Amino acid sequence: MLWPFNHFRKPRNPSRGTIEAIYGMIVTQAREPLFYRDLGVPDTVNGRFDMLVLHLWMVLRRLKSIKDSGAGVSQALFDHFCDDMDANLREMGVGDLAVPKRMQAFGEAFYGRAAAYDLALAAGAEPLAQALCKNILNGKEIEHARRLAFYVETAVACLAGLDDAALQSGSWRFPSPARVSVQQ
Repeated sequence: MLWPFNHFRKPRNPSRGTIEAIYGMIVTQAREPLFYRDLGVPDTVNGRFDMLVLHLWMVLRRLKSIKDSGAGVSQALFDHFCDDMDANLREMGVGDLAVPKRMQAFGEAFYGRAAAYDLALAAGAEPLAQALCKNILNGKEIEHARRLAFYVETAVACLAGLDDAALQSGSWRFPSPARVSVQQ
């Protein structure tokens, strides 16, 4: 008789389609025109990268709280982000020799911002606004940063309220940033 030792196997990797769906939601939300038009985010390659990193951080932060399968989904999502950044660099004409150095810079930017946002979120709305102002708004327009911080707090709360299975399946949406344009 064969005994199932499923508990010795690695956690199942999420499907590629699910990761693509979650990443697609992150990219779509990061490109929301309101961030650039009404909240002062620079509509530049760097500004769009910063918004992508912000939304990826929020989702990865929530996925970390899921026991067992959260780590696998987080890793697959982060790997997809890295693959996307690599493809974008190559599409922009960055040479093969420069890509690894640029990818390292992307990784450092992500981890630096994630650490700053984690600390700031734990410290409250004003520290979060300061971190967003520094990292996304080039140290300018603190009022826009405060409204962006309100959006982040709302999105983090919405993600925290999601059922683990719904989060991992990609059957959810970010909150609309439209309500922050009238907040405060």
